[in-house]
Amino acid sequence: MNKNNTLLRAEKDMGVMGQDRIETLLDRLTLEEQVMLLAGEDFWSVAALPEHGIAKMRVTDGPNGARGSGSATHGNTSAAFPVGIALGATWNPALVQEVAGAIAEETKSKGAQVCLGPTVNIHRCVTNGRNFECFSEDPELSAALTVAFVTGLQERGVAATVKHFAGNESEIERTTINSEIDERSLREVYLRPFEAAVKEAGTWAIMSSYNKLNGTYAAENKWLLTDVLRDEWGFDGVVMSDWFGSRSTAPTVNAGLDLEMPGPTRDRGEKLIAAVNEGAVSAETVRARARAMLGLLDRLGLLDGVPDYTERSDDKPAHRALIRKAGAEGMVLLKNDGLLPLAEPQGKIAVIGPNAKVAQIMGGGSSQLNPHYRVSPWEGLVNRYGAERLAYALGCQNHRWEPIIEEEVMVDFYATMDLSGPVAASVALESSVDFLYQPNGIDGLDGQNFSARMRTQFTPTESGVHSFGVHSAGRGRLFVNGELVVDVWDNWVRGRTFFEEGCDEVTGQIDLTAGETYEVVLEFATVKAANLINPAFRFGVSRPLGEAGIAEAAALAAESETAILFVGRSGEWDTEGSDLEHISLPEPQDALVEAVLAANPRTIVVLQTGGPVELPWLADAPAVLQAWYPGQEAGNAIADVLSGAVEPSGRLPQTFPLLFADNPTASDDPEIYPGENGNVKYAEGIFIGYRHYDAKKKEPMFCFGHGLGYTSFEIGSISIRPEGAGIAVDVAVTNTGAREGQTVVQLYVSDEAATVARPEKELKGFAKVSAAAGETVTATIMLDDRDFAFFDAAEGCWRVDAGKFTLRAGFSAEDLRATAMVERESRRILV
Repeated sequence: MNKNNTLLRAEKDMGVMGQDRIETLLDRLTLEEQVMLLAGEDFWSVAALPEHGIAKMRVTDGPNGARGSGSATHGNTSAAFPVGIALGATWNPALVQEVAGAIAEETKSKGAQVCLGPTVNIHRCVTNGRNFECFSEDPELSAALTVAFVTGLQERGVAATVKHFAGNESEIERTTINSEIDERSLREVYLRPFEAAVKEAGTWAIMSSYNKLNGTYAAENKWLLTDVLRDEWGFDGVVMSDWFGSRSTAPTVNAGLDLEMPGPTRDRGEKLIAAVNEGAVSAETVRARARAMLGLLDRLGLLDGVPDYTERSDDKPAHRALIRKAGAEGMVLLKNDGLLPLAEPQGKIAVIGPNAKVAQIMGGGSSQLNPHYRVSPWEGLVNRYGAERLAYALGCQNHRWEPIIEEEVMVDFYATMDLSGPVAASVALESSVDFLYQPNGIDGLDGQNFSARMRTQFTPTESGVHSFGVHSAGRGRLFVNGELVVDVWDNWVRGRTFFEEGCDEVTGQIDLTAGETYEVVLEFATVKAANLINPAFRFGVSRPLGEAGIAEAAALAAESETAILFVGRSGEWDTEGSDLEHISLPEPQDALVEAVLAANPRTIVVLQTGGPVELPWLADAPAVLQAWYPGQEAGNAIADVLSGAVEPSGRLPQTFPLLFADNPTASDDPEIYPGENGNVKYAEGIFIGYRHYDAKKKEPMFCFGHGLGYTSFEIGSISIRPEGAGIAVDVAVTNTGAREGQTVVQLYVSDEAATVARPEKELKGFAKVSAAAGETVTATIMLDDRDFAFFDAAEGCWRVDAGKFTLRAGFSAEDLRATAMVERESRRILV
């Protein structure tokens, strides 16, 4: 991790009353009242105990903003910040801390005191649906950014909830799968960001993962939650379950799970009181869990008054500017043959692609929110170059599911499962996708056993065949003007949507006439949930383009001076609850790119994905920019980088393989990935990411840490000096280009006399530096004994073997330009 002391450590004891006062309060609480503190009262809060001066605690989903209690599609709007992998690509802890501070302000604006973030799991496989939400494939880069994020939240009085602890590196069977990980790999890789969050940032909360870890559910894993987290690392905060991730009563409480979420409780309440009376859980254990909760409540000021729970939409100019800055800084210039920056183009610019006029600003799942606004790439380019210079062609579509209908949807709820009987209640929704939490608030309606009929209208702008699609966490059938078009009623099968509670999309086609308004009706009935009680639906419609769209785009490119092509994925593909099936661009985007490149060699390709993607046309593309999902200012941030107004300084936090088959989890053994028989083996051990490519002598498409700029840098010699118990490594960096810029100095350590299998090199520090043209600056990176150690599972400690270590400094895992040698003495480091 970057140990240059630029981060302010969050004070673990901020606002914590004396232990005597907490013990006095515990003494006043009955067993029943202590138990009330250990489970949510509803989806987003823990109940108040006003007679004891204890206020309600509210949480909100994160980590790329604060949604509040509304849905991702409506309700109060929120600031949408860059996603985790985009922040990871900044390699800038100070900036991440600033972003987290702004998210703390957003959390407060939603009447909440706890942010459910950051997500710090490791990019183990390139197809993990949630990679976009996490920082990196590397444990030390992840750890540094985790510390920054936690600090940024908690120095403003908002609790961080570092998640998901632990072994949640894929979304396949995520609520039940067993992650089989040896202890050395856990310690050196997968637990490292969590350890840093506890020891260096003093995180106030941690969220357990759904999966089993080495045979035991994370929420019931005493080794994980007590032996390691509390006894070894000294964690003094709250461990909460992921939503519906607590599956038992005594096992979770005894293991160290403090808080079951959400409410109303499934596993605690009367069940926990009975467990105490029966001797399955001791009263002292319940008191310990309640003590942790009171400590968190005190840190949040909830023992000293009632906060403002009002939810507001605060669209702050400072947040707008920060999102634009952070979004641009995370973009990675993968390739540039001199076409960029596009500072003063003279002729027409063709703006092409499915992501050109759609602002892809975030991934899918629980991190989604309703943004204040979205700036599309088209809008950003209009702001930068003027509309008169631009021309547009869609080219092709890249949606995973048919686009939703943005019209009011009226929902009639029935207390029966077959839409019979009187209407129990009617509500209006803003679009044709939603999570049906409303039934829980309707008198006489069981939120897990009901049916509903949704009605809306659709008016096509073109005549011809239209495709309607439905997926739902429940049975469904869709009618257009009374004609059955999609049927997933009797043949409903659970698939990969709605957090693995919904079916895969089923489509049907029908001819429609432009300008005519059609009534669209979806009938819905709940099914028994596998784990997440999550009745939900989505239906949509599109007009397929076919080859004509690609031909139109190529023709526009041919008559333009420059083409900018916006392709990639969206939050439908990069989403919680569903891994990708491959890393090719969704069809037919490769065909579109090839056609446009053939028509105009001055084509810039802008990628928006949540991770690596295969690029079969790369050799023909003069410039490629990876823009990720950069938040609500997406289009402006992209235009800033393309035009040269901002120097591209992002660096890859994850290796881009040439092919999916090259990635660390590619194997003929399905238990390695995606898993089989409920088990996934982390058989590659510590050799993930760039370590894998080094060990296998595989050449990636773009290596870890790679990124180009509009200026150039050189590295001078490395000098080493003692600093406290460790060493300071000074690296001279000179800007040899013609403009000011930023670069990331990366320091890798190699054990030249290793007595166990170790990676060829390991990132152990980095520093982002700025320099004017011709200026030389010094990057200083601190190393201590842990940076030379490996985890000895047999001895239960970290160990440094005596011998020589090589330090390599450079600009990526493959561009290391200066070396130095140090010798270390043998040492054991207790955990």
